[in-house]
Amino acid sequence: MSDGPYVVLVVLGVLGTGLTAGVFCAFSTFVMRGLAALPPAQGVAAMNAINKAAVRPAFMSVFLGTALLAAVTAVVTLVLWPEDSAVELLLGSGLYLAGSFGVTVAANVPRNDALLRLEPGSAEAADRWPAYVREWTAWNHVRAVASAAAAMAYVLALV
Repeated sequence: MSDGPYVVLVVLGVLGTGLTAGVFCAFSTFVMRGLAALPPAQGVAAMNAINKAAVRPAFMSVFLGTALLAAVTAVVTLVLWPEDSAVELLLGSGLYLAGSFGVTVAANVPRNDALLRLEPGSAEAADRWPAYVREWTAWNHVRAVASAAAAMAYVLALV
């Protein structure tokens, strides 16, 4: 696929999934480790601040825009079914929609919402913090791998 209507969609898909993979990779490899090393009250407060800051146009336009782009790419692919790259396009879209967007909605956001309801200095927050870090990070690994795999599938659709 070196030309045609898919090129712009796929290049934007590579960029969006790749950027998202990078954000999730950073959290999995060092941000969460740094937060986990803090006393629970500080870790909870910092993570709550990060979660609030994430819901801003800079990140949300990439994250949600890529989900929209993946959905459009999947629909266009199903309707037009290009000979050379349909499987890669559908795989990339499915990986991002299920493994990144879907996991975010089903696993990470509910944990973030529960953490936000805790008073950072409370005994309950101190009790729940280690499990939050462990579970949230495990699901974040899934998001990072799915986003990176989606980027790879989109790249393969270009060749």
